[in-house]
Amino acid sequence: MLVAIYGKSLNNYNSQPIQRLISKLESAGSEICVHEDFFGIIKEKIKFNSIISYFKDEKVLLKKPNFFCSIGGDGTMLKTITLVGAGNVPIIGINTGRLGFLSGISIDDIEGAIDKIFAGQYELDDRTLVRLEALNNPFNRINFALNEVTVHKNDNTTMMTIHTYINGEFLNSYWADGLIISTPTGSTAYSLSCGGPLVIPDSENFIVTPISPHNLNVRPIVISDKDVITLKIEGRNKDFLVTLDSRQEVFDAQEELTIMKESFKVRLVRLSGNDFMSTLRKKLMWGMDQRN
Repeated sequence: MLVAIYGKSLNNYNSQPIQRLISKLESAGSEICVHEDFFGIIKEKIKFNSIISYFKDEKVLLKKPNFFCSIGGDGTMLKTITLVGAGNVPIIGINTGRLGFLSGISIDDIEGAIDKIFAGQYELDDRTLVRLEALNNPFNRINFALNEVTVHKNDNTTMMTIHTYINGEFLNSYWADGLIISTPTGSTAYSLSCGGPLVIPDSENFIVTPISPHNLNVRPIVISDKDVITLKIEGRNKDFLVTLDSRQEVFDAQEELTIMKESFKVRLVRLSGNDFMSTLRKKLMWGMDQRN
């Protein structure tokens, strides 16, 4: 079994869990393939007892890994997804960050989690992606996101006007600092912090959430993920910013954006019993008495 591994950092908090993961994979007879940059970070402190291979980009998919392991927080998971793309490789998220909605395996449960995964005691969550199209698109072929597409102003002064259409029909002109088009997965991310609703992952929706709207009666709206969203930007500036998850590019103000559901999904490994509802209760501390 081939397991590809991606991470961003090594510190006193995660060095032992990473060592335990490597040792567990080796003891299970797995072939290990590590991202070159990550290997450069861990090679002095992590001991390998087997021959490993390396990868730099999404060409690792040519080796046909059985699993893709993301070590870090949700930001690391979002980067991992750009490497996997349409490869349909199940992603194991090991959370060494803070909240960890996407990276669902605790560093304290690494050995047991690997045993369960190799024994087939897991589910695959197929998560919808959102796709961005534009005539001049600096994101090129990695023009998809798991959480959200965000349009926002390129300075700290004037608001922008975002004329928004759903399937060609005018919805609203948002006079705001920006606009978030979120997937259900992203409903627990930036959209939530801007007042957007929580949405179940398989609900087949998008959420349109304004960022600091000038008109307070303008609220987030939930639409079908079969809809195609068109954005036309108006403002004093000649350009604006577009973010796909954690990746950001500058767009010309004349550029028209088209946003839709991506044709493929990503597959997240979920251990049996760790469903979305239990994750919400745990991560958001629902039902917990904070007075103690």
